[in-house]
Amino acid sequence: MFSQTSCPLCRNEGEHVVWRGPAFRLIRAAEPLLPAFYRVVWNAHVAEFSDLSALDRLSCMDAVALAEQTLRATLQPDKINLASLGNVVPHLHWHVIARWGWDAFWPQSAWSAPPRPADEARLIAIRAQLSEVDSAMQQACAARFGDA
Repeated sequence: MFSQTSCPLCRNEGEHVVWRGPAFRLIRAAEPLLPAFYRVVWNAHVAEFSDLSALDRLSCMDAVALAEQTLRATLQPDKINLASLGNVVPHLHWHVIARWGWDAFWPQSAWSAPPRPADEARLIAIRAQLSEVDSAMQQACAARFGDA
């Protein structure tokens, strides 16, 4: 089990932070085969969703839904995957992952072995849009949760 000082999500080193607020931050994960992979990370070191107050749970899920809506509006993926696991890093965070029928993992989970090679041309096209997606995420978070 990680302590607050050893938890990688508490240290937040090397993260691509898209938006940061007092309760949580939104980061874009470095996943080369799934470029539109974001995480909503609770800032306080808590392991379980039920550790949050009722109000904080609403805020957290509002952030997850906002990230999902923004990905759908900007990239038009075939599906959004949402997951909160915490088996490897027991710090509350939600994965919000845009998925397409052409991605290397489809239809399996993002943590499965890819059943086919990556479509580099499509990955490059998605990566080229990520700064715009990040801006849309920032604007949506600021409008909903206030300026960071």
